[in-house]
Amino acid sequence: MALTGRAALLAALGSLPVGILEPGWTGILAVNAPLALACACDFALAAPVRRLRLTRSGDTSVRLGETADVTLTVTNPTGRPLRALLRDAWPPSSWQPGTEVAASRHRLTVPAGERRRVTTRLRPTRRGDHHADRVTIRSYGPLGLLTRQATHKVPWTVRVLPPFTSRKHLPSKLARLRELDGRTSVLIRGQGTEFDSLREYVPGDDTRSIDWRATARHSTVAVRTWRPERDRHILLVLDTGRTSAGRVGDAPRLDASMDAALLLAALASRAGDRVDLLAYDRHVRALVQGRTANDVLPALVNAMATLEPELVETDARGLTATALRTAPRRSLIVLLTTLDAAPMEAGILPVLPQLTQRHTVLLASVADPHIAGMAKARGNVDAVYEAAAAAQAQAEREHTAEQLRRHGVTVVDATPDDLAPALADAYLALKAAGRL
Repeated sequence: MALTGRAALLAALGSLPVGILEPGWTGILAVNAPLALACACDFALAAPVRRLRLTRSGDTSVRLGETADVTLTVTNPTGRPLRALLRDAWPPSSWQPGTEVAASRHRLTVPAGERRRVTTRLRPTRRGDHHADRVTIRSYGPLGLLTRQATHKVPWTVRVLPPFTSRKHLPSKLARLRELDGRTSVLIRGQGTEFDSLREYVPGDDTRSIDWRATARHSTVAVRTWRPERDRHILLVLDTGRTSAGRVGDAPRLDASMDAALLLAALASRAGDRVDLLAYDRHVRALVQGRTANDVLPALVNAMATLEPELVETDARGLTATALRTAPRRSLIVLLTTLDAAPMEAGILPVLPQLTQRHTVLLASVADPHIAGMAKARGNVDAVYEAAAAAQAQAEREHTAEQLRRHGVTVVDATPDDLAPALADAYLALKAAGRL
């Protein structure tokens, strides 16, 4: 039982002392009998809160940046109407800053024997699983003098998925894929491509595509058309070690890598290729294998939702061994990691031949656009020193990239906004060249 502000004001106006009746119970000493009687009646008429039944329903997943509605149903099985203030508590990252109070508190009235619903709208600011904490209900009497209060545990989890902002690039990449796939008038021939069909020769066609046997059976010259090979295996490897925790702009590098991986997975699954995912630092953090084209993207998004960078040095030998076990046959291994010289030279470069002798390797790294801005800075001594430091950093990254290219690795180094489309373009170029 708690004394409300209204009762405290009445007590002050009536010069009534306020005391502690017993631990946790605050009330008014019976000096003014009418007021004490009013408080007792108000308390007796307030609906008991511990007997209320609460259940949840609503959204169980939402993309980062969007809203999720979670509905709380309050059933009042008592014989007294419930007039209450309800607080639905969630972790602080479940709300935009400054909106928690307005979004989590609800006033409701539930007649005896009935139920009412209140909806809490979440707008999470971080990926991962957000768990409901507790529901606190404060029940008022008809005069609003005294209240009953209790806390209920009503479990619920909302999984916040990666936003997949790069999906806006998917239509243009699919159009390019249709060209490579022979679905438009543009047909290409590359090493390792699959035979598609025969058609009549037109000036400008590659003479190496002429099918002489078919030409001998017809009165016109016939040429073969080709399409990129299908059913290739692609393994996306996310490095979740300490370098992925570095922030570029407002988000860690890992988030930009995941966004690029999702665009590539969507594109490759439409191309008829099989896509798997491995997230690794010193242990396997996520593994998605054997999904169909329709299921692979939801599975990847769900697996990435709970991934967070680990502040440990990535075990490059363990990562390589796990990747080789995950992809026992020739595959395209897309390694999303850093191009920083120190971790690359001490980690990936020594074990890279184990991957390149069996697989095609594509490495994608997130570049910091602030470095490019620093390199162009001039005007004072500090700006010149910053420009020199930025130029040195860029030269080190280019040197590391050149070392990787000598091992036959395709390197994509781009800013967070450009990484996803650049990685998709690199995949399409490999596919057009028949290198998958």
